[in-house]
Amino acid sequence: MYEPLSYNHWTHMAEPTQDPAGSTRPDLAELEPGELETALAAHGAPRFHAGQIYRWVYRVGVTDATLMTDLSKGLRATLASAFQLSTPRIVQDDLSSDGTRKLLLELADRSRVEAVYIPDTPAQTFCISTQVGCAMACGFCLTGKMGLVRHLTAGEIAGQVRVLAHATGLADKSFNIVLMGMGEPLHNYDNTMKALRMLHAASGFAMSPRRVTLSTVGIVPAMDRLAREPLMPNLAVSLHATTDEQRTALVPPNRKYPLADVLAACRRFPLKQRSRITFEYVLLDQVNDTPEDARRLVRLLSGMKAKVNLIPLNAAPGIAFDRPSDERVDAFARILAERDVSVSVRKSRGRDIRAACGQLIVEGSTTRRSAAQALAVHL
Repeated sequence: MYEPLSYNHWTHMAEPTQDPAGSTRPDLAELEPGELETALAAHGAPRFHAGQIYRWVYRVGVTDATLMTDLSKGLRATLASAFQLSTPRIVQDDLSSDGTRKLLLELADRSRVEAVYIPDTPAQTFCISTQVGCAMACGFCLTGKMGLVRHLTAGEIAGQVRVLAHATGLADKSFNIVLMGMGEPLHNYDNTMKALRMLHAASGFAMSPRRVTLSTVGIVPAMDRLAREPLMPNLAVSLHATTDEQRTALVPPNRKYPLADVLAACRRFPLKQRSRITFEYVLLDQVNDTPEDARRLVRLLSGMKAKVNLIPLNAAPGIAFDRPSDERVDAFARILAERDVSVSVRKSRGRDIRAACGQLIVEGSTTRRSAAQALAVHL
């Protein structure tokens, strides 16, 4: 009954259309199970149908309510007329020589985002975007060059997972999610957390929070808020520097949330047994990759349940830094390891299709706000 749709369905979907101006039709893709139950009850339908609808949308991947064949014809007609079901459309699917896939997805308003499938890492992993563009303006990241165009809705965030799961044949299998695509997840806090609750729903993908990692540059109030969430993903903090002067030059939000404040938020963040906070550190040649930087990083993380993920820069046109040599990367990692800091060096995946960390960008945005404007308004 719930056989997943073929990949061709996702690549030959009709052009996405916006709902008529002024329409208030609720979007099935934007509703949590409880919200869907309430919406169904308002139309005189039993609440238990919410679970069936969720299975069709997530497990099967339907984009048309009339295809939900275990619902009555009357209910299907009601869903088709009273609701909409927005789904990102694949407009480009690039395959790397290492098996990584980068999908360019178009949303209902014609905005576009990129999402990435990274196989065998060692799990199957989806790298998902939370914004069109990004306001953080990190100096080594192409997405920051876009500025912030807009936040994604919860349905658009979860919709990327729906599309990738079916495009890769993983809808009925286990996979991981990293919120490390375009955008800063904690800058779009409410929509990001709602999307995670939707993905966690038992009638949907039933995603365990242990399979989700959220990456942030360190928006301290949002980190403290995240620490109180009942559904808490793994936390990764983009550190990238060991002094405030250095970090402000690379990660502008450091002006408002300096290293001491970010690390204090990390120290009070509740961790489950055997869990650690991941600190991401992009290595830039002759900038933040010296032995002195490595020793300062050890001191900053002293006493914390931490692991460091070193990321040699994925160079790209428009990025003013260089990738360090393997020897410099190894020397930096060795200093950390010799001082009992858990450390790994991330193997870049998808660099030949510009799908690696820091390389996601959608060209030609005309509705962007500058990073400075977005930072001033929202942080």
